[in-house]
Amino acid sequence: MAKRRRETVHIGVLYSLTGPYGLVGREMLNGLTLAVEQVNASPEFDFQIAPLVFDPGGELETYEEHCELLIRDKAVRHIVGCYTSASRKQVLPLIERYDRLLWHSARYEGFENSDNVIYVGAAPNQHIVPLARYMIETLGTSVYCVGANYLWTWETNRVLQEIVSAAGGSIIAKRLVALGDTRIDHIVREIVERQPPIIFNTLVGEASYRFHRELYRAQSQGALRGAPRPPILSCSLCEPELRLIGPRASVGHVTSSVYFSSIDTPENRAFVRRYREMFGSSNLPSVDAEASYLCAILLARAIRRAGTTDVQAVRTAAYRDELSAPQGPVKVDPDNNHCYLTPRLARSRAGFSFEILDTAAAPVKPDPYLTWLDLDALTRRARGRPAGEARATNGLRVVK
Repeated sequence: MAKRRRETVHIGVLYSLTGPYGLVGREMLNGLTLAVEQVNASPEFDFQIAPLVFDPGGELETYEEHCELLIRDKAVRHIVGCYTSASRKQVLPLIERYDRLLWHSARYEGFENSDNVIYVGAAPNQHIVPLARYMIETLGTSVYCVGANYLWTWETNRVLQEIVSAAGGSIIAKRLVALGDTRIDHIVREIVERQPPIIFNTLVGEASYRFHRELYRAQSQGALRGAPRPPILSCSLCEPELRLIGPRASVGHVTSSVYFSSIDTPENRAFVRRYREMFGSSNLPSVDAEASYLCAILLARAIRRAGTTDVQAVRTAAYRDELSAPQGPVKVDPDNNHCYLTPRLARSRAGFSFEILDTAAAPVKPDPYLTWLDLDALTRRARGRPAGEARATNGLRVVK
């Protein structure tokens, strides 16, 4: 009996595999590749996925050019991609104009909600807020911010400042460099001089790796005058980046994320094993690889459920699905197209991996505009005073 011929569904892929954050782009492509292989090998799907991969190289104009090419010349209805918020904002007008669906895998700063985007990465209440809570409860409320000069940094710093101010603390400084600029020596010198108690890092790619290495070098050479290296907090540091930072400089940093390769569940152990079988036994999947893997799996399952690649039908089908993912249960919230995810905090350790410090009891409903964030309750312990009456400010709840 002849095997039934499976239909081919082409999907667009927009990840910068080269350029200043090429490592992360390659991780994202790895996760998607793993998912595509899984779908194409499964008899549960009567179609196969064929990704059309484009590498914008970190150039915003190229993102737009490639996105239009995928839509107009390749006629794809679904695109998986975009790591930086700048790249997502660059392609979003095209996605909406042509009524396509962008499956966005990166955690991001929030304050966006498009019918034409499925946000699979963490919303701010799932990674920025848990990190801020950890900081004010265990480390303090005075923080030095360093980052790339674009939307991700602006918005995460703003949210952090709202929380820190409500707790009676302050932002010591905000030092930004252009996205892709690795000249951070002046920032390291200022940190050595001022010795801030906490650092919040939103640098991207090689600039971040160099910052970690240079600050570690300053400490090891005695430039901090015997003081310990300030704890460096992040919402983006992940396993493969630790290796690029180096075995010593990469240890001891706290990251907020919904996924770490050290999660000890059957689903994640199987995911890590498959990942290593495909990409090398020394490699660990990152949150970026897991998120792009989820994008492709959720998309394939929604197409199967809908019986079509039509955007509206696929989006509706995605709302009715729940996935037992490597990170835990994941489902798309029809209220805002973001996903229920499980926040975690972890500290980097030797061997380029993370020790998980805390895990939320259950997946958290996404709150991209921080509509439900009660800063009074969040910062009560740090302020050391009873709860006061709250008012809404910029989407946050701030004590009068």
